[in-house]
Amino acid sequence: MTPPPHRSPLPHLVQPHLTPPRLVLADLVVLGLELGLLAVAAGVGALLNARGVGLHADAAPLYAGWAPHLGWGTPAALALAAATVRWGPALARRAPWRPLLAAGYAAAVAWTLALALVDGWSTGLARRLTPQAEYLWEVPRITDIPAMLAGFSGRILDFQPGSWATHTAGHPPGALLVFVWLDRLGLPGGGPAALLCVLVGATVAVSVPVTLRSLGDEAAGRAVLPFLVLLPGAVWVGASADGIFAGVVAAGLALLAMPRRWTALPAGLLLGFALYLSYGFVLVGLLAGAVLLLRPAGAVRTLLPAAAGVLAVAAAFTVAGFDWWVGYRLVTIRYDQGWAADRPYGYWVWANLAALVCSAGPAAVPGLRRAVATLWRTRPARTTLPGWATRPGRAEPAGRAWGGPADWLPVAAAVVVLAADLSGLSKAEVERIWLPFAVWLLVAAVRLPQRHHRWWLAGQAATALAINHLLLTVS
Repeated sequence: MTPPPHRSPLPHLVQPHLTPPRLVLADLVVLGLELGLLAVAAGVGALLNARGVGLHADAAPLYAGWAPHLGWGTPAALALAAATVRWGPALARRAPWRPLLAAGYAAAVAWTLALALVDGWSTGLARRLTPQAEYLWEVPRITDIPAMLAGFSGRILDFQPGSWATHTAGHPPGALLVFVWLDRLGLPGGGPAALLCVLVGATVAVSVPVTLRSLGDEAAGRAVLPFLVLLPGAVWVGASADGIFAGVVAAGLALLAMPRRWTALPAGLLLGFALYLSYGFVLVGLLAGAVLLLRPAGAVRTLLPAAAGVLAVAAAFTVAGFDWWVGYRLVTIRYDQGWAADRPYGYWVWANLAALVCSAGPAAVPGLRRAVATLWRTRPARTTLPGWATRPGRAEPAGRAWGGPADWLPVAAAVVVLAADLSGLSKAEVERIWLPFAVWLLVAAVRLPQRHHRWWLAGQAATALAINHLLLTVS
């Protein structure tokens, strides 16, 4: 298939020497603000914990405990980080497309596994999903899947016989079904479940570049791949179910972006299933809308079969006896039956953003600043849809690009994150909960000057290594 034409060239990828010094200084200022936010969140969190405030996060703003340590994965993680920083950007620019994606996926899997093995096989992987609060706690008790779906909502509220465990109760039944199906395939227990999280979560290193290329910006797709490989959020991909969630959402958006009409229906099926993995994925609709508007052509023809796919999944679950809206209403009640009732909104509404920085990495927000600046600088004289040609004389001349995928997708992800944050339904643990949005926020890193990519990649790797070696994270 001939790659689509570039609609939003990235000048800094071609002529990096033209970046004005004041723009580089602005990047460093934003980096300083990120570090300041993290320091303040950690300091205030320590003070609140010392006073007995119910943060329920010993290493706030992260849901983790302080436990400096080394492990078997340490040498491998250091070697992978050094190799990616040294050769990743050059290979991403020059390697043939398909081998590049294969190498990127393999590297992302290796990086995630190496980080997990810093904690050891048992603590880092095999036992991550087996505690009482996790999905696997419920799997042996599911003997009748149709009956489970029909009675799912009746077990959401706490303090009653048969109440679901925390993670199962807090999500639609699709999340539990994934692990039930894995068990039925003859792969029971924490080890296979953890490896599934890693293998599916690492596919974001393929899906995100494919999306950018399909939307006409292969240069951005190539540039972002090393950043996705060294994603600090890989600490939580290995292993938490949110790694699977991120992979499913990214794959759905990638299929939605492809120019082939047949991919629209499977895109809708994946995005529809995502709605039954997490209630919060109703916000993915904003990202899906951005992808449709950025498509070179055929957005309406894509929307109809994609919507049909979403509705088909919703109909299947509804017929099986699970009403999404009833489940959501009950989850908002269950949310306040647990730690969320103690966790202060006044702290988490801003400390969540510090946790997101830890997950997306320090390159995301400076890149986001550049993406917003690009959209402002290239805005049309009158409102038009991004990527859609307009008639000369009515707005901007046809052909002028109002930003591009590397600008709109991270901005859409930022809006999604802010909506989730302000809702008050995401208090703590967002370093893993927002993984499906963090990978799209990281797309903005391609806006950073090419000659600085190695430094930013080193910062990404250092963030993940520091978190994994200083803390014992909890999925």
